[in-house]
Amino acid sequence: METSTPSVLSNDSSSRMDGLREMPLRSVEEQVITILLTLFICCMGIAGNIMVVLVVLGTKHMVTPTNCYLVSLAVADLIVLLAAGLPNISDVVAFWIYGHTGCLCITYLQYLGINVSSCSITAFTIERYIAICHSIKAQFICTVSRAKRIIACVWVSTSLYCIMWFFLVDTDEAVYANGVVVTCGYRVSRNLYMPIYFLDFTLFYVVPLVGATVLYGLIARILFMSPLPSSLRGRGGGGSVHQGQASSTALKPRKGMASGRKQVTKMLAVVVVLFALLWMPYRTLVVVNSVTDPPYTNAWVLLFCRICVYCNSAVNPVVYSLMSQKFRVAFRRLCGCEGSGEGSGGGSGGGKAARRMPVHYSAIKDSLADSGEPVTTQEDLRGAPVTTQEDLRGATVTRSATPRLTSKNLGVIFFKLPSEALDPFDSLTRGFCLSLVPD
Repeated sequence: METSTPSVLSNDSSSRMDGLREMPLRSVEEQVITILLTLFICCMGIAGNIMVVLVVLGTKHMVTPTNCYLVSLAVADLIVLLAAGLPNISDVVAFWIYGHTGCLCITYLQYLGINVSSCSITAFTIERYIAICHSIKAQFICTVSRAKRIIACVWVSTSLYCIMWFFLVDTDEAVYANGVVVTCGYRVSRNLYMPIYFLDFTLFYVVPLVGATVLYGLIARILFMSPLPSSLRGRGGGGSVHQGQASSTALKPRKGMASGRKQVTKMLAVVVVLFALLWMPYRTLVVVNSVTDPPYTNAWVLLFCRICVYCNSAVNPVVYSLMSQKFRVAFRRLCGCEGSGEGSGGGSGGGKAARRMPVHYSAIKDSLADSGEPVTTQEDLRGAPVTTQEDLRGATVTRSATPRLTSKNLGVIFFKLPSEALDPFDSLTRGFCLSLVPD
């Protein structure tokens, strides 16, 4: 980013500047459009990203590994909007008011926010891949404490990488007939920056997008090609009434978890797609200007590229609100609109009705190692009669009200909640493993 400010020359020196050209000025249309668009996008983005940080850090059940990466992304976007967006307003009116120190720090913060946002997107993409494609390992790998350590490493390593910009930029003065223009630009010739630009382009744009494309392809194959095993999909058709009840009870939590995983994956995939599309004009222009002489500096093209970058940093909270009910309700609660949130069931009566619904659980036991079908039992927490299940011959077997669980059984307990209570961000935690001690 290059910015400038004119200063009035003294009368003694102005007589020697008669042969100099006039200082270039921006058109009024460009100034008005730039100021209005930049102010609107930056204000909306700053408010939205601050809300993301507040709702995640201020709500205990919102602190998940995925949300930790989203907080890191929100902070990086805040830095981009503050360090790149707002100084552009002073740039468009041809005033550089930040001095030499401001030139160094603002440039450093710009690249820090840009690179951290890219690394955060890569981090939550890998986390989603492990959580969905390697769900057993995810119980030990995808934890909040590990996510915090990864985020700390991302910020530290990226901060060290961007230190080079303190030595690559500086302020400069250009003398014109009607003033002196002070610019914050490159210390040496622009051609010498080509290796740095291509390194940034590769590490923080090409590699994250290629990795995200491959990983989301593998995730889609798991979620959309084979959402449920065939044995589970066929359990609800035949058998007794008790058997149908047991199968439907066991399948509902799994369907809720699969639906929640799909919704989270879609939301994060939208974030990645927007990152790719909105950063493409700027990245392309930087690469083109690195290999062409003179560089392409059309004012409206530069404005379009900058606006796309600002939109990328401002649009993510809107995506969360549109595609996540939990974020939507949390945003409303933060704004004081809790009474009209979607989680209330349409009113006080709906919420009370949902809370009065009985809670069941079902234990899926793998005690029959040679059987391809899981044996399912169920009971009400109030002690109501339980369901039936199939044996190896396909016959219906009735179990007692209290199933006998031994040390050979390893059950996975799923809580059966109303379908409207399921949310993409917490449906993944509806189940937990229960290890049984010997009798």
